[in-house]
Amino acid sequence: MNQNLIKTAAIFLFTSFCLNMTAQSNHVLGYNKAAEFFEESLVLGNGKMGATVFGGANSDKIYLNDATLWSGEPVNANMNPEAYKNIPAIREALKNENYKLAEELNKKIEGKNSESYAPLGTLEINNSDKGKAVNYHRELDISNAVSKVSYEMNGIKFTREYFVSAPDQIMVIKLTSSEKGGLNFDIDLRSLLKSTVEVKGNILVMTGSAPIHENPGYSVLPKYEQEKERGTTFTTLVQIKKADGKITSSRSTLTLKEATEAYIYVSVATSFNGFNKNPVTEGLDDISIALQNLNKAFAKSFDEVKQAHIADYQKFYNRVTLDLGKTTAPDLPTDERLLRYADGKEDKNLEILYFNFGRYLLISSSRTLGVPANLQGIWNPHLNPPWSSNYTMNINLEENYWLAENTNLSEMHLPLLSFIKNLSVTGKVTAKTFYGVNEGWAAAHNSDIWAMTNPVGNFGKEDPSWACWPLSGAWLSTHIWEHYTFTKDKNYLKNEGYPIMKGAAQFFLGWMVTDKNGNLITSPSTSPENKYIAPDGFIGATMYGGTADLAMIRECFDKTIKASKVLNNDADFRAKLELALSKFHPYQIGKKGNLQEWYFDWNDEDPKHRHQSQLFGLFPGDHITPEKTPDLAEASKKTLEIKGDETTGWSKGWRINLWARLWDGNRAYKMFRELLKYVDPDGKKTDKPRRGGGTYPNLFDAHPPFQIDGNFGGAAAVAEMLIQSDENEIRLLPALPDAWETGSVKGICARGGFEIEMNWENKILKKVTISSKTGGKTTLINGDKKQTITLKKGESLEINW
Repeated sequence: MNQNLIKTAAIFLFTSFCLNMTAQSNHVLGYNKAAEFFEESLVLGNGKMGATVFGGANSDKIYLNDATLWSGEPVNANMNPEAYKNIPAIREALKNENYKLAEELNKKIEGKNSESYAPLGTLEINNSDKGKAVNYHRELDISNAVSKVSYEMNGIKFTREYFVSAPDQIMVIKLTSSEKGGLNFDIDLRSLLKSTVEVKGNILVMTGSAPIHENPGYSVLPKYEQEKERGTTFTTLVQIKKADGKITSSRSTLTLKEATEAYIYVSVATSFNGFNKNPVTEGLDDISIALQNLNKAFAKSFDEVKQAHIADYQKFYNRVTLDLGKTTAPDLPTDERLLRYADGKEDKNLEILYFNFGRYLLISSSRTLGVPANLQGIWNPHLNPPWSSNYTMNINLEENYWLAENTNLSEMHLPLLSFIKNLSVTGKVTAKTFYGVNEGWAAAHNSDIWAMTNPVGNFGKEDPSWACWPLSGAWLSTHIWEHYTFTKDKNYLKNEGYPIMKGAAQFFLGWMVTDKNGNLITSPSTSPENKYIAPDGFIGATMYGGTADLAMIRECFDKTIKASKVLNNDADFRAKLELALSKFHPYQIGKKGNLQEWYFDWNDEDPKHRHQSQLFGLFPGDHITPEKTPDLAEASKKTLEIKGDETTGWSKGWRINLWARLWDGNRAYKMFRELLKYVDPDGKKTDKPRRGGGTYPNLFDAHPPFQIDGNFGGAAAVAEMLIQSDENEIRLLPALPDAWETGSVKGICARGGFEIEMNWENKILKKVTISSKTGGKTTLINGDKKQTITLKKGESLEINW
């Protein structure tokens, strides 16, 4: 061969190698060793079934979950029928400024604690031939929701491929060996719940049931009670499809010997049949459902199932693409990328990966009506998970859905919206029995799959600072308006959404009282999980006229009024809300220039407290803005400065969005970087452990421990930095940080039913394409420039800015 050709080929190969070294991915999580801890594992899900893959060579462990497997049964909403009788005494104590007495009396307005999300089981694939794995690689490709493992052992290359399909409601694992007969393994199943495992006709069968009672507190192991005719039952079925080799079984193990290629099908189901149905006497037939799904998928080829899975997943995932310009970061395993990034290095594609991963997690955990993503999405290995892995509704559940509409995943919002409808049913009883309000519905701090709405606290044993808070209905009802204003789905608003919004507003009309100045306030009131220091030194939570309460109710009333106007109905009720809004106790700016959290200008027990609920009107609400309410925006900024940037995952996610709404892109970006601070797995012992809030090696949010809301809040904040909107205008690049000076985004959504594609260079907007889903008018704003446009349904307009 010609020497020049050889030299040219060598240069080409070297250049390609160098390019590959720097072309790190914005859609693949990759590692060069198996997961040892949960926080290193890779997660898959179809919105109902969750799988947590460790990818071990000699032994592969997979945690299995089902979104509908919880402890408990339909809640008795009438659990404390005379609790409301204590309200007048609490109000009297507060009127007399006797906060200590009010705090004690407030405990009488408490009910049971929530039920707990349960772990379904663990599947293990144990290789018969043990050895040392070399050339190991493990990855999750979030562009197609497929995970892969490859390694060599004893001269043989082994690969595994995993995915969880929504169309076929099945998990499939493909295993291959580079040498004929190289696959030799056993499959075991076990559960932390009461269960039995046996092999029936070459199918590994695990059946069991969840407990009916959760522990009253969060700190001790639950005392599980099992009773006939009570508790959700579950089924897991595992079957091997082989190209060659031999399948054998023992009483509770499946074995495959001397195979070259094989497929493992995993089907799960539960008897859960709705929040108000006994899962045994009125439950679904989980055994039949699991078997039907298994048989249907098993009859198809692997490629057929995989292609259907990818096509279904990508119709959501591919809607949005983000590019943040050139990067010089080297191609490293994801955990090493996080470590490098934590040292202040540039890795734009890691930032995009984190954004994409948030969307991936929502698609994978939120596709079951009435069952929204919980504190851990759908991935939980613990019998007693942190905070019961429940629905915490004073921020966490809502934060899970901040990215649903603006990152073009409106369908993933539906599990939350349908859950709110369930809350409005049990919440009617809660409104009457706990609060003495006969119209509308109320929900409190915690809930579970049974749509529990009562204030928690184990009937007077817990701290009112978190247990006593009836504001969930106000916050959650704004999600209904969000869904409408992004989709313009008037039928949904009329038939489903507005009646729920109205019910939430009715409750607060009945709940609010007037202060000594004749202004409307709430009494009793708390500000989520925070405490004040009263003038006499008393540290407590119970008071009146809390800013967060009024901000959330203001937003609830405002959106209900808007919904009534859109539907052109309920004018009399709308007038009541408008009159009430005009009488609200106004925002107060404290002596430090901050937005007061309490009715009086009191100090916080913890000035840097993780909650910032008094800033609700800035975000996720929209009645505080730098343009419309500059004084309140400045006071919000001062509040954030006092609190500082050092906080936990979900709280940092919220603060990034707040800074974005203040149009401070660089401060938002600084905190976004901090959100991605590398954190060691909880159980890992190292000489210099990296702990605290941040991001685990598998990109899970470290609260710590793992809570998924930080992932969702962080991803939502990226969108908020690029686009902000209301019903009348769309702000383009309102909080663009200097670090993202050049880039593009496609498919991001704005209120009014619009979709945006745009690119920018040197922080200057170059081109915008705006499309309308339903037809409408809006004003585009970038810097000092404005342009009003009107589009017909399905019409697009390209603008060279």
